[in-house]
Amino acid sequence: MPVPTRALEALEASDHDELLRVVDGLCAARDWDGLVELRARCREAVTRGKQVWAIDEHVRYRLALEAPAAWAGPVVDEGPARFTLGPLTEVVAQRHTWTELDPYLGPGPTRAAVAHERVIRGEDLTGADVDPGVFELPLSLQAWEPRYPLAEYQSDRAEFPPPESPTLVDMDLPAEAASTSDEAAEALGELVRVWVEESNGRATVSAVEGSAEAAIRAIGVRRARGADLGPAEALAHMAWAGASGGAHGRRRGMAAGRHAAWWAAAELAGLDWPPDPDELGAALGELRWVIWSDGHQVGWFLRLAAEDPAHRLAWAIAADDAM
Repeated sequence: MPVPTRALEALEASDHDELLRVVDGLCAARDWDGLVELRARCREAVTRGKQVWAIDEHVRYRLALEAPAAWAGPVVDEGPARFTLGPLTEVVAQRHTWTELDPYLGPGPTRAAVAHERVIRGEDLTGADVDPGVFELPLSLQAWEPRYPLAEYQSDRAEFPPPESPTLVDMDLPAEAASTSDEAAEALGELVRVWVEESNGRATVSAVEGSAEAAIRAIGVRRARGADLGPAEALAHMAWAGASGGAHGRRRGMAAGRHAAWWAAAELAGLDWPPDPDELGAALGELRWVIWSDGHQVGWFLRLAAEDPAHRLAWAIAADDAM
């Protein structure tokens, strides 16, 4: 089906609203070849100074989300998209299985990211032809891992729900505590690096000899409410933060969030990278995990503490980002 005349006129006028209506119509008609042709026309128009590059990006997003794998895979395999609602490697994994996508993805980081996004959604891809050096994580969820919070992409919006949190109660914090430099604390800060570097976020981390309460106090908090978490729940919170772009940063995707969570967890457990999965799962079960609140967080936030009772060490992070 040729590109509608009204679409060509909208291209010349750089009329985004009309072009979006055309895209909606082509998607409703499942005219994927028409979308590909419209995208080609957009790219040509950009070379002539027409401000329609955002439509090109939107078409890529819609193909990745809604089109069959024969159209979705190639647009994802082109590489990162700058202005879509999320990374296309995560978008395409929402509605397409690995078996469908496999023939349309070349070797490299994009292929690995899509595979790990499908693992997040429950596929066991052990033995799949994927570069193991990209994420260095198992291609299946471990028994001790959580069901990670999934992004929910739609044609015109996306939601990134955080993990559920338990009811918090008043905590008994020490009168004072001093933080020391520690690589594990830095790994906690890495979870929200995008919030800080690409958005309005800020993050404070601490490491202490003592309890989780002391680590929270070392951040500068005088009063807090908190609750103990299981290790799987704590990993879910870390992965959610690591996947997120915060208010204005580029979302990294849950595959990257899982990697960031494993990295931070391995540092807290004192394990070399990459850790043995069973060893890491056992080590995380020996730590005490605390989710907490100082009552001041808004927007995107992460309040987490971990305590190693055997070595009397503890760490905490307070991170925020807002519009």
